[in-house]
Amino acid sequence: MLLAVDCGNTNTVFSIWDGAKFVSNWRIATSHKRTADQYYVWLTTLLKLGGIENDIEEMVISSTVPRVVFNLRVLGDKYFHTRPLVVGRSDCKLPVSVRVDEGTAVGSDRLVNTVAGFNLFGGDLIIVDFGTATTFDVVDTDGAYIGGVIAPGVNLSLEALHKDAAALPHVDISKPQNVIGTNTVACLQSGVFWGYVGLVREICDRIKSERGRPMKVISTGGLAPLFQQSVRLFDQFEEDLTMHGLIVIHQFNKES
Repeated sequence: MLLAVDCGNTNTVFSIWDGAKFVSNWRIATSHKRTADQYYVWLTTLLKLGGIENDIEEMVISSTVPRVVFNLRVLGDKYFHTRPLVVGRSDCKLPVSVRVDEGTAVGSDRLVNTVAGFNLFGGDLIIVDFGTATTFDVVDTDGAYIGGVIAPGVNLSLEALHKDAAALPHVDISKPQNVIGTNTVACLQSGVFWGYVGLVREICDRIKSERGRPMKVISTGGLAPLFQQSVRLFDQFEEDLTMHGLIVIHQFNKES
């Protein structure tokens, strides 16, 4: 079986792929202090609880936190006797090209999403990922990554308001009943929710106008379902977009 690991700034997701489907996935807080031994104890405990055989033979990793990769690679080497494939390393090939300014480093998560989006939907895409940051990735007709937009994430914006404005409470993001809030919590929720609806719609419209062609908008990430269910912003929501991209990349490298 294949262990796919998506390490983000806030959480790290582990998924088990049996060659045909994902049999399970788990989420843990991202920490560069967590050792390979700790990963193994945590992971094997969950495998046992889930009744899943521990026959992991391969690993593929995408990480936006470079300091975490070392211990994840040790996990693969020490416990699964495999050298993990790491997206962004020179020995990891991509089935799509990257056309950005020379010397620009593109986050591995954005490359993985590009690969997954093109594999599932073809070209001319805008992929909106609601993570720690809200990112917009533009996929060309031939599947190439050609750039995008980075905006502060929804929860990051809420945390900043709570931290830097003493009188404002911490609130959970949700769709408010009315645009005009009649209390502080409702005002905050309205500003954040409808503010991000406007941000997403405006950026996507401007990307489409700049490209001068029809484009599909695909959403992914933790808060994407909230916006997907509340307003018409996206053509498709894909919960496991990043994991799908990791499987495609791993298979591509095995066949190359």
